[in-house]
Amino acid sequence: MMEVWQAILLAVGTLLIGGVAGFFIARSWFKRTLEKNPPIDETMIREMFRQMGRTPSEKQVRQVLASMKQSKGK
Repeated sequence: MMEVWQAILLAVGTLLIGGVAGFFIARSWFKRTLEKNPPIDETMIREMFRQMGRTPSEKQVRQVLASMKQSKGK
């Protein structure tokens, strides 16, 4: 039969190991997600406009950013 202090020690050890493992699993998942879907910034939007053969104005860049933020919120 296990003593009370052994049960407490086992529970604390299990929580610590689970917390550390969860941290590293979540970190690797988050990194993988960012690699697949990088956040879009102003330079990427300007480059997309240039690839389409257009030179964007600052207003157009801001409009695209605002529409992307609005669509993420939905």
